[in-house]
Amino acid sequence: MKREVYLILDNIRSRENVGSIFRTADAGGVSKVYLCGITPTPETSSKEQGTNKIAKTALGAEMYVSWEYYRDTWRLLKKLKVDPPAGGEKLKIIGLEQTKDSQNIFKFSPEFPLALVLGNEVKGISPKILKYCDKKISIPMYGKKESLNVSVAMGVALYQLLK
Repeated sequence: MKREVYLILDNIRSRENVGSIFRTADAGGVSKVYLCGITPTPETSSKEQGTNKIAKTALGAEMYVSWEYYRDTWRLLKKLKVDPPAGGEKLKIIGLEQTKDSQNIFKFSPEFPLALVLGNEVKGISPKILKYCDKKISIPMYGKKESLNVSVAMGVALYQLLK
């Protein structure tokens, strides 16, 4: 059984984080990455002067993982709820965010296909976007810091969901 996973990057600022997410997405067999809002795309990054930071971090994975850009994350989520990718089964939309009703990812039983929403490095997933999520999951924090880097959190979450 294929465990189909889509990633939705909601206003990720850092090109390095986007590149790292592409690299991990390729390793985990992600079906598609949706880049939303201010999230840089491989195209916009390559048009800038100097080093293409997405390509540098992704090590070419951005050429193998299908991706699409949407200006408004909420519009994409609304569309995906009624029109899943490739005419497939209905997607479960899962937000990776620490909220009062988030479930510990290590106790979560995913249903596939699913879309994992990742939020901004500082602000996380906005309340508006969280309303579109069917479930919210979080990674427990045992140290002094309250969160992981978004690309690291995505890697932990992806491999736990695929387990």
